[in-house]
Amino acid sequence: MTPRRFVRTYLGGLVAIVGATVVFIVPFAFIALTAVKSPKEASLLDFSLPVEGWFALENFLEVIQKRDYMLLRAFVNSTLLTVVSVAIMVVLAAMVGYVLQRRKSRWNGLINFFVFAGLIVPPALVPTIWTMQALGLFKTMVGYVLLTATFGLSFCILLFRAFVSTIPRELDEAAIIDGASPLRLFFSVIMPLLKPVVVTVIVVQSVAVFNDFAGPLYFLPGDNNATVQLTLYNFQSQLSSQWNLLFMDILLITIPPLVLFIFFNRQIVAGMTSGAIKG
Repeated sequence: MTPRRFVRTYLGGLVAIVGATVVFIVPFAFIALTAVKSPKEASLLDFSLPVEGWFALENFLEVIQKRDYMLLRAFVNSTLLTVVSVAIMVVLAAMVGYVLQRRKSRWNGLINFFVFAGLIVPPALVPTIWTMQALGLFKTMVGYVLLTATFGLSFCILLFRAFVSTIPRELDEAAIIDGASPLRLFFSVIMPLLKPVVVTVIVVQSVAVFNDFAGPLYFLPGDNNATVQLTLYNFQSQLSSQWNLLFMDILLITIPPLVLFIFFNRQIVAGMTSGAIKG
């Protein structure tokens, strides 16, 4: 490597590190510092260390106890919503993606049209609410789980379909010769090979569902159905805002998605690129 190329590569890496620090680390540090300040000091919204003392424990306890421990109920609701809806996405999208890739028929074009339409066409708010009310699913966790799984299916189907194209057809033929039924072929032979894209779908969709704000606001109203994002309303109003408690709440609900991305970053990249590279 020539000295000029080495300097160019080194400077490029340094610029990338500085850019990532500014974009990701600085805002997170601002949130963390504001979350441990006193109400008066937090209202200044300064990027500085606390001067009046560290109020981390006091702010944490007040956020947890607010409105009869609403944040704890919200964490339970968000976790249940995320786990069930993502599980539905993984199973259904894997099966649909496998069938679309392996079996060619005259219906494939129409199915592909609806899959892409699910990515492009935004959901209609009022008709969706009317439909859920008619089915008795509005303001229910079951109804919103089904709705969330439906919204995420198109993206998941495309990922699974791309990854299935990298799996040799000979595996299917060998399993069929051995007498495997269609369900056994899929769950015993194909599904274990889909682990990279399964991890990708789980992490990406879990973060999307867990961090969704507009969906629960419109389709799942009520304090008992509150998700973690809706708890932000507890500390902000038209007349006043408790900035220290608001940022403590933001910090608490940011940690789970952040941990997922830190531990599964490599698997996410592998699952997103495998189908594109090999297919």
